[in-house]
Amino acid sequence: MSTLQLLPSIVARGSSRWLLLGSLALNLFFVGIAVAMAIRGPAPPSWDSNVFVRVDRLAASLPPGDGDLLRGQIKANRETIEDVQAKYRAAQDAIRTTLRQEPFDAAALQKAMAKTRGARQNFDQAIQGVFAGSAAQMSPAGRRALADWPPGRKTADKPQ
Repeated sequence: MSTLQLLPSIVARGSSRWLLLGSLALNLFFVGIAVAMAIRGPAPPSWDSNVFVRVDRLAASLPPGDGDLLRGQIKANRETIEDVQAKYRAAQDAIRTTLRQEPFDAAALQKAMAKTRGARQNFDQAIQGVFAGSAAQMSPAGRRALADWPPGRKTADKPQ
């Protein structure tokens, strides 16, 4: 057998080894991605549009007595807060509806936006009234925790 007759079998054997190595590397890559995705898991939601969910998160970061106080004040004013929140959401929906209308009416959009500003102000006043009343009854540590919300936030009082 001559050298030329052996060459194709040597080349074929060598390329199949590289093919096997490449396939193994690619499989390990995909397994690594799958493991990383499984370990990482979904990111926790950072913001919820429901004020009651946000207040509960905030209350959980306060000293226990102050958190319970805030939850109690929110519960006592729940109907009012739900009402002004629903009116604010409805006003936002009116803006979206106006934007979708054909033919477009800029004056109607400005009117809807003005109504939304008023609804937002009513919503803010209801929530801020609850917080002001609660803060007046809280401990100094609870008020500091409110001032530093969200936890870990850099403020003028804290060194950076």
